[in-house]
Amino acid sequence: MKPNNRHLKQEYKRGIRPMGVFQIRNLSNERILVVAGINLAGVRNRHRFQLNAGVHPNQQLQRDWNSSGAAGFAFEILDQMNPAADPSDSRKDLDTLRDMWLKKLKPFGERRYNERKLNRDEMLRLMAARRADEA
Repeated sequence: MKPNNRHLKQEYKRGIRPMGVFQIRNLSNERILVVAGINLAGVRNRHRFQLNAGVHPNQQLQRDWNSSGAAGFAFEILDQMNPAADPSDSRKDLDTLRDMWLKKLKPFGERRYNERKLNRDEMLRLMAARRADEA
């Protein structure tokens, strides 16, 4: 590796990359996917790459992307912040920030791409139902 490249790589590693929450918004039907990431630019690039490659884990979003194309969507930053000194604090802060945006935007159900997290009782009922189906 050239000395100049090594310096650039070290500088990149030391750099502070903002973390935060963004949304992928379908411009034709206003469906949204709310996403959070420790490296905001990196997670945004990953989702765009997956969509362009046709391998995004959210199948409904992928179908809409395939029919509308990249021009039919907007990637919009909702909130960002610098990481805390302790990585576990950063993760907690990011989870709180994401939950706040999920509560505000309610991106669940028929017109949204996010899946609602089940509470403890709902998870236990689902597990019991699956076990009953297997028996």
